[in-house]
Amino acid sequence: MTHPGMPTETKPRKVTMYRNGSVYTAADPFATAMLVDGDTVAWVGSEQAATSIADSSMEMINLRGALLAPGFVDSHMHLTETGIASDAPQLAGVRSARELLDVVARAAKSLGAAGTVLGHGWDESTWQDSTLPTLEQLERAAGGRKVYLARVDAHSGLASSSLVSDAGLDGLDGYDGSAHVLRAAHTASRLVARQFPEAERRRYQELALREAAANGYVALAEMAAPHLCSVEDLRMSSSWNESREGVAEILPYWGELAASAEHAASILAGLDVPVLGLAGDLNIDGSIGSRTAALRSDYSDAPGHRGSLYLSVDEAARHLAACSALGIQAGFHVIGDAGLKTALDALDLAAAEVGEQRVRAAAHRLEHVEMADASDLARLAKYSITVSAQPAFDAAWGGAGKLYEQRLGARSAAMNPFASYYSTGVPVCFGSDSPVTPLRPWSSVRACLEHSNPDQRISARAAFLGHTRAGWRASKQRNPLMGQLVPGAPASFAVWEVEELMVQVADDRVQSWSTDPRARTPLLPALDSGNDPACLQTVREGRELFSSDSLRS
Repeated sequence: MTHPGMPTETKPRKVTMYRNGSVYTAADPFATAMLVDGDTVAWVGSEQAATSIADSSMEMINLRGALLAPGFVDSHMHLTETGIASDAPQLAGVRSARELLDVVARAAKSLGAAGTVLGHGWDESTWQDSTLPTLEQLERAAGGRKVYLARVDAHSGLASSSLVSDAGLDGLDGYDGSAHVLRAAHTASRLVARQFPEAERRRYQELALREAAANGYVALAEMAAPHLCSVEDLRMSSSWNESREGVAEILPYWGELAASAEHAASILAGLDVPVLGLAGDLNIDGSIGSRTAALRSDYSDAPGHRGSLYLSVDEAARHLAACSALGIQAGFHVIGDAGLKTALDALDLAAAEVGEQRVRAAAHRLEHVEMADASDLARLAKYSITVSAQPAFDAAWGGAGKLYEQRLGARSAAMNPFASYYSTGVPVCFGSDSPVTPLRPWSSVRACLEHSNPDQRISARAAFLGHTRAGWRASKQRNPLMGQLVPGAPASFAVWEVEELMVQVADDRVQSWSTDPRARTPLLPALDSGNDPACLQTVREGRELFSSDSLRS
């Protein structure tokens, strides 16, 4: 019992010693042990030194050869959408309109009397016959329920006739009377289909957070925007940072266009939640798969069609100038080369208005940036623009005969130029755009090593840093120790069961200095077998987010 004026009892900090493994740390590339004191890395070193430090007050975890490494940061994802996709019918394996309708019919039966049939992941570029189902076919298959099925890239979708009616799609850009909805019609149908009760939205977000924790993520950049979700959705996503539950840190962005510094300030005040910037999925253009990415020349499989520009140079420039004046991050979703030109021209105009130094200091970012030539790279580097890229896009759609080649022909070989970003000094961080690609960080690292264009492959070390430290830097994290396991750093890490550890490079042209054993480069899991390491534990600032039964057995 305590009385006024008496000191309150404080719970002693938990101290944990990890031993007999491999620790990925710049402090000691041959470290096998790490001590965590509360929320901080207290020490890293050898097994022999660990023996002299260990005492009975510590929890001892025998790594049994496992790798302990900084936790992953997903630099671009969508929390609620990820939860929905994990809970909805899986459409990635569907290979025809008929199969798609069968999945819808089964899902509708499981819903009972009410509810919208939701789904994610169909990709007609993998179908032998790319003909999509009609409004009426979807309506019949769903027994009259509303249907919304997002294409794999989430830039277009399929809607049933009842959803078309409820969303008021008649007359909207992107609605042509078919089930396939794009642009404004897609936005309207998605927002109507996403009108969830608060409890259901929270359940979806919990599903996504659990999946992230089980895959070694300690932070997630939530790319919210008015055309994707409500402000309430953003507030709920951000509220997890104050939650007592052990979850990944949410790095929230809001993609709303500002016309002036005063307008930007009013947007931020109206959100009633702290965000890192007015950036992320503020779309300059769309996607390659939905043929809405803005191109400088025609789509190879759609002559006369060059995609969609959603913002003008002047609009984008005003937004950049406004955010630069406030010292906050701005940014855009940019995929096509014409979309990138719009962003770069806007940067020039913003710099002329508020000064190049202010533009650089705000650390603006561009999402995706899949088509960039040497001139584009030089302009990105000039303004210190961070590119937030998704390596799994190339793994899924790059290479001979795949989607990018279907849509772009020979231009596809130059897409996602990861090595060129590094060699020209463009800051890069990596993410999944989940649910567009899964929350599988080691698969994303492997995609960097195995890029469909050998000239754009990077080393495992560069890719790993792009998935960890670079993600913190891209969010303007002020603590320089984030994403590292050195004494004094936040204890945010994951433990991985690995088959083999090694130094991996794409080839002898990429970062050869960092692969020499004499450089004392820490080792990473061998990824050439195609198997991802299994996550045994995820910890964020000393709090356990996920633990496998085998960790302490």
